[in-house]
Formats: sequence, C-alpha cells, structure tokens
Amino acid sequence: MSAPDPRVVKRLGEIVGPDHVVTDPNRLLVYESDGLTSYRVSPRAVVLPGSTEEVAAVVRLLHGEGIPVVPRGAGTGLSGGALPTPEGVVVGTARMNKILEIDVENRLARLQPGVINARLTEAAKPYGLYYAPDPSSQSTCTLGGNVAENSGGPHCLKYGVTQRYVTGLTVVMGGGRVIRLGGAGRSPDGALDLVGLFVGSEGCFGLVTEIEARLLPVAEGVRTLLGIFDTMEAAGHAVTAIISEGLLPAAVEIVDNATIRAVEASVYAGGFPVDAGAALVVEFDGTEAGLDADADRAEACCHAAGASEVKRATDATQRAALWNGRKKAFGAMGRIAPDLLVQDATVPRTRLPEVLARITEIGERFELNVANVFHAGDGNLHPNILFDRNDADELDRVERASKEIMSLCVEVGGTITGEHGVGIDKRGYMRLVHNEVELKAMAAVKDVFDPDGLFNPGKVLPDALTGETIRDPAMAAR
Repeated sequence: MSAPDPRVVKRLGEIVGPDHVVTDPNRLLVYESDGLTSYRVSPRAVVLPGSTEEVAAVVRLLHGEGIPVVPRGAGTGLSGGALPTPEGVVVGTARMNKILEIDVENRLARLQPGVINARLTEAAKPYGLYYAPDPSSQSTCTLGGNVAENSGGPHCLKYGVTQRYVTGLTVVMGGGRVIRLGGAGRSPDGALDLVGLFVGSEGCFGLVTEIEARLLPVAEGVRTLLGIFDTMEAAGHAVTAIISEGLLPAAVEIVDNATIRAVEASVYAGGFPVDAGAALVVEFDGTEAGLDADADRAEACCHAAGASEVKRATDATQRAALWNGRKKAFGAMGRIAPDLLVQDATVPRTRLPEVLARITEIGERFELNVANVFHAGDGNLHPNILFDRNDADELDRVERASKEIMSLCVEVGGTITGEHGVGIDKRGYMRLVHNEVELKAMAAVKDVFDPDGLFNPGKVLPDALTGETIRDPAMAAR
C-alpha cells in the first residue's frame, strides 16, 4: 500500500470535512476486510461522504486521479466484495443513514444506502408495513450493501430477494456522473430494467446514494415450528416432504449440531437441544385462516421424516428465541474459532441429503470443523468452515475443501452463490457455471457503467477472463 497523496487527501477533506477522511494506519485496520476475514488488504484511505453531492465530488476527484474506488456499507459481506485494493480508496456510506420518506399510500420507502436493514422495518411498523428481505445480519447490514449483493435471508423462500423490492436508485457512476434509475412512475412498460441490472452488481458499476424500496403489509398471523432430528439428512428429507406437499412456508431453515452447540452456549440461546443432530425451523405467515392447518401438515412431514420432537412457538417471545438460534448463528461461531469462511452455494432441494452427507465427508477428510446453517427451502447452503488464519497449513486445507464443496454443488446441478455474491472469494469458480461468451458479456456490461474500470476492480470476474484465479494477490496480503 502506498501512502495517499497529501494533495488528494486535502481535497477530499475539503469535500467531506477533514474528520471524515481516514488515513491513520491504525484506524484503517477496521477497513482491511469485510466479514470474510481470510482476505485482508489495507486501503490507502477511507472517505465517508454524507450526501449524493459529496459522493459525486469524491468519485470525480478520485477517478480524475486514476484512483480506484471501493464502495463499502457496513462491512458485513461474506465474499470479500468490500475488500480494498492496495492502490484504492474506500468510499463508505456509514454517514448516509437517513430514511428520507415513508410513502404509506404507495407502500414505498425512500432512504440513503447507510440505513441498517432492520431500521427500515422499525420505521414502517407504525403504519402496518415492513421490509421483507431479512439477511441474518439485518441488525447490522445496510440497504446499500443489500442492493450491491442482492441479499436474501430466511424469508426469501416465499418473498424473494432484494431485487424484487428495489424500485428506484440514485447512482454515482464513473467520473462522478449522477443518474437516476427507475423510481415510482418513471419506468414505463417496455423500458430496459436498469434497476434490476444494477442490483447485485457488487459495487462494480457505481455507488448507490439513494434507494426507493417497496414495503409490504404486516402479515395477519404467523406460525413457527421447530423440528428436532437425529441427523442432517433426516432434516433434509423433511424439507423435501414439506415442499412436495404443496406447502409454501415463509421460511425453512436448518442448523446442524455444531451450530446448535455454539448458539446454545452463547447469549443467543434459543432452547435447542444440544444433543440434536439438526434443528429445522419452519415458519408460515399470512391470513389466520388456514395457518394452523398448514402448520399441522408440516409437523406431520417432520415426524414422517424421523423428527424426535416438533415444538411450536406460542408467543412472540418464543418465536424470537427460535429465530435467534438461527439468525445469530454466525456471531455465536466466534466461540469455536477466530475465523470462518462461509460458503454460499445453492443446490436442488431434492439433492440436499446427499450434498449434506458429502460436505460432512469433505470436512472430515480435510480435518476441518464445518458447521452448517442454511436456507433449506430453496437449497441455499451455508457451510461454515471454522479455522485460524494464522495457521498456514489449516488455511491451505480450508481453500482446498472450499473448492471441493463448490465443485460438488455445481456437479449436482447447483450454482456458486445464492445471496452472498461472488466478490473476490468466488471469482475463481465463475468458469464452473459460465462459459467464455457469458463472462465476456458480463465484462461488456461493466464497461458500459464503468469504462475506466475504477469501481471495485478485481471482483466478480477472473482477471482478463483468462484462466482460473483461485488464489488471488490479495491472499498474499493477509
């Protein structure tokens, strides 16, 4: 990392205020990785603008100097999408955290990208509305990061991911140009869906400074079940049975024994039996009529698949405890190891039992601790490989095991990411699912938005689209 040009630092300070430009090496440590801590690179500087105008001026200055820009939200991403480049400057959205408008009649919200996901639902709740996408990190992740990664969450089985809810964006593009995509009344039938194209672009097209998002009415009723199983495979069979019954739960989630033990030993304990091989959380919501019947049918499926017990939450407190056992799993795993690599492959539901058994075998063969927690309803797996990045041999085994898991998921008809994005971690796997023509088409789209290649370089696409890039130069900077 080269020291930032004092002239550029001074001009950045004039735009955003000197207190919002970070160059102190000790303070920069906070920004050297996102939630995927096996990759670490210190940025030249971090800038924290407070408005669209400031973002545009910052990008105009940096791009004019040929300096790459790495957009960053809360840093909770799990694919290295916010990893700095050695010569780049991180532009963070932490100060842009205002909910600008709740349009109750049209069920829309207008907000800045630094708004924490859960805050939007809190603000909409008095009006009987909420924001549906609910990543497990929703108490800390931001809407801007959700847009970049097209984030999902446990309830995406029924309600879908971020792209379904974003109706308009204000974006700063290369060179500091400001454009508005979509928005209420601005997308006539037949127009190109540039909002849909931008959502999930992982910071490679530009930097979002304002979001218009769709809200939903709060469901009339909710039923939450917890099934306890001796094995992960049995829980997987229960998932297949529930969906085959024609039921549409809002969420179907599995956690394995390693995860259960970590969570139950933490402040997030949800009352899961620590000797269970797996726990299955199933939730239905909607109008009260029919909810109990759906829950009864799901419970029967669990028992038929071998559940030793099926509990039902009887009030909001019990429901919150069950969801804590699932949603706080990643935080609880810090009790097991200092680092974890979270994979994010998606496989056909019918292959879940087979894939789970093979992931267990891979972990045992590489002598690694693997904890599984995932969105079982849509086959979105999250094998968590727990390790210590200071152990070079263990880190090498983590990389090899990770590659095997990803190859396995593609082999059974799946793909390499369901909601966490490609970032830097999975770009070496892109050729497992995309041919050269497809990759070049993706590169051509990026060139339209970012012709100089100065937004989040080194992410998503393999270098020069030639050869796999499993090991990345960033790894040497760990």
